[in-house]
Amino acid sequence: MKRIFLVAIIATFAAGSAFAQEACEAKAVGKDGKALAGAAKTSFLKRCKVETCSTKAVSADGKKLSGAAKNSFMKKCEEGA
Repeated sequence: MKRIFLVAIIATFAAGSAFAQEACEAKAVGKDGKALAGAAKTSFLKRCKVETCSTKAVSADGKKLSGAAKNSFMKKCEEGA
């Protein structure tokens, strides 16, 4: 039973991360409407991942994470995104 629960949690996190990646890819367009490429795209995707993960960095009671807890969460979130 524990394994099923663990698999469900991992699948949910992976699906959320994949969605965040696709959302950032879709937003990666320049002012002229063309898709970004190269360093501009890399920079944009990195910033988008940080912004996406920082909005999710809240504790169980709804307060923003800080310190080591936030660093750990951000690292895991950005790797998954």
